[in-house]
Amino acid sequence: MTTGKKPYPYTSFRFRIEIDGITVAQVSEVSGLQLETETEAYEEGGVNDYVHQLPRRTKYQHITLKRGLTDLDELWQWYRNVVDGKLVRGKFDRRNGSIILMDGTGADKWRWNFTQAYPVKWSGPDLKADGNSVAFETVELAHNGISKG
Repeated sequence: MTTGKKPYPYTSFRFRIEIDGITVAQVSEVSGLQLETETEAYEEGGVNDYVHQLPRRTKYQHITLKRGLTDLDELWQWYRNVVDGKLVRGKFDRRNGSIILMDGTGADKWRWNFTQAYPVKWSGPDLKADGNSVAFETVELAHNGISKG
């Protein structure tokens, strides 16, 4: 059914990150929202004009979060838990989370949920005495999958 509204695309600069249902980081950049399904070629006897491409395993890219450094260090502490082998509630510290895209009014429009994530890489800022840019940290998360929420 057509509602008469034009389907304008959403801008990509209004978003937030939730981990375990709590907004933990206002980040300036998210990358790695990518899924790729491997295929297997299957040649069928008597069919000479094409080769069947059968789906196999789907791979998920690591999600990369980039944000300006602040006094809030939840992402750093989470990564340190992984490095130190700390168990949280008796388990390895994996967490579920979401990346939420908002429209111009701040209303949630798209949500990508990731499951069983944990940080696998942390990068600190490039420090330069002759610069005046924001100091950024980057955290890379491995996870078990992305779904649209």
